[in-house]
Amino acid sequence: MDKSMLIGIVIGAVGVTAGGAIGGYQYFNQAPQGPTEAQVLDVKTLTHTTDVPRQVCHDEVVTHQKPVQDQNRVAGSVIGALAGGLLGNQVGGGNGKTLATIAGAAAGGYAGNQVQKNMQNGDTYTTTKQVCSTVTDKKTDVVGYEVKYKLGDGIGTVKMDHKPGATIPVREGQLVLNQPNAG
Repeated sequence: MDKSMLIGIVIGAVGVTAGGAIGGYQYFNQAPQGPTEAQVLDVKTLTHTTDVPRQVCHDEVVTHQKPVQDQNRVAGSVIGALAGGLLGNQVGGGNGKTLATIAGAAAGGYAGNQVQKNMQNGDTYTTTKQVCSTVTDKKTDVVGYEVKYKLGDGIGTVKMDHKPGATIPVREGQLVLNQPNAG
């Protein structure tokens, strides 16, 4: 092999290597193709509302009628009739006295009956009972976000599980939705 041929091979190898290095350098250091972020234009919170029942109780005072021993109010009628008869007997004389005694007994019997009735109606006792009812509260949960964005010249909408910042990352022309953006 002669010297000029060897020099030619070395120069050719150096040229090919240099060309490859320059091409690789340009390939790895060239600017990325397309945008790296999409601009967020609007974010709407998506919610779901559910009814949550709960029981509410309070104490209530209840008035009860005591059991009546004398339903016909005989005791009041008898005592009233006796008192009315005694009073009627004090009035007048002769047949008028008898008539006044009978009228006094009848009026006294009725009055005694009514007095016993009022006393029985007023004979009460109170207890406290717990009264419960079910009320429904509304519970609202955030289920996601509807995000309107601008990527290049296009505008689109996407649903996300987290609230984005001012931009959404883009990789190889696609939105990266699975990681929160610090911006």
